[in-house]
Amino acid sequence: MASDTKALDLVTGNTSGSVSPRSIMLVKLQVSAAALAYIVHRNPGLKSLKAIGCRNLFQQESTTEVVESPTFSYPCKEFYFELGKSCQLEEISLGWGFSLSYMTAVKPAIAMLRAITLGLGGSLGEEGLTLLPTTCPLLESVILYFQVISDSVVANITETLRHLQVLALCYCFGETSSLSFKCHMPNLRKLKLERVAPWMNNDDLVILAQNCTNLIELSLLGCTLLNTESQDIISRGWPGLVSIRLEDCGEVTISGVTSLFDCSALEDLLLRHNGDGISRNFILDAASKMPMLRKVSLDMCDSRDGDFDIPTYADRYFLSVVKIARCKLQRFTLDLQKVEARRKPVHKETLLLVWDSKVLTRTVVKERV
Repeated sequence: MASDTKALDLVTGNTSGSVSPRSIMLVKLQVSAAALAYIVHRNPGLKSLKAIGCRNLFQQESTTEVVESPTFSYPCKEFYFELGKSCQLEEISLGWGFSLSYMTAVKPAIAMLRAITLGLGGSLGEEGLTLLPTTCPLLESVILYFQVISDSVVANITETLRHLQVLALCYCFGETSSLSFKCHMPNLRKLKLERVAPWMNNDDLVILAQNCTNLIELSLLGCTLLNTESQDIISRGWPGLVSIRLEDCGEVTISGVTSLFDCSALEDLLLRHNGDGISRNFILDAASKMPMLRKVSLDMCDSRDGDFDIPTYADRYFLSVVKIARCKLQRFTLDLQKVEARRKPVHKETLLLVWDSKVLTRTVVKERV
């Protein structure tokens, strides 16, 4: 009952979700498939559907309470048929319950798709992801979380989708290698690889720079084979980057930050757990050497001197946000008698500094932001 009441509220604008004749956005709301089918039916001109983190969305009918109305007579599969029958989407984000078995039903709705995000709880499998470029040939953005991928899947996406501008592979399963990025992708503007490329070394990074020449945003997480030379490869390969995010990337900053200063267009810089060589005055140096810089995110673990100097209002240039994370060591063993128990840094808190006009606001939050 609560789920479908929320759906009715969405249609009438009485809840925090977002519904318009062209767009539906549901994030972590308890909405059933029947309720969502009703909304889709009411909005045949729908162009954007975002339903991420909605665990109740595609549960079995037997566990779904439905409003006593003929409008809510849709079983789970009928939502997809309604979507395929009523809409021609340009953007879709789905998670829980979406699978290959429903792809045929929604095919008419996604033929003109420009952007797709698949999140936790949904899975097309390798077969579905292989079909994606032919089913949605106009895709410009592909964002995959917790999907099963392989070299053949990724290569097929990068080689077939000639309009691809955004590619994000995050926490996906399966074996990949540098073969995934062997083709030339001149249109790719944003690349995010999170915990999917532990094999990446400097040679692979060079190949990536040669094939993706026009990147403006690069995010790498868990590329543990990278080192200080990687900075030079990044700055030479992509001098026009506006966003760089490097985390758990080996020893990229073990000797400090040097070549990254050559990325003069940089607006957003995140460096965390890449080696404890970053100087105390790095934030001031970055603000003065990169005139477009707006946001810097660091981790105290990477400080060579155990701390970072905070710029004054006059020294900050255009810098408006600084985030400094702090970690604590956590024991990873059940044997408390062992002197050499394995310890690993885990997040403790984040110092958030925000300049608003001439006022500096300092906030400490527990979240990792």
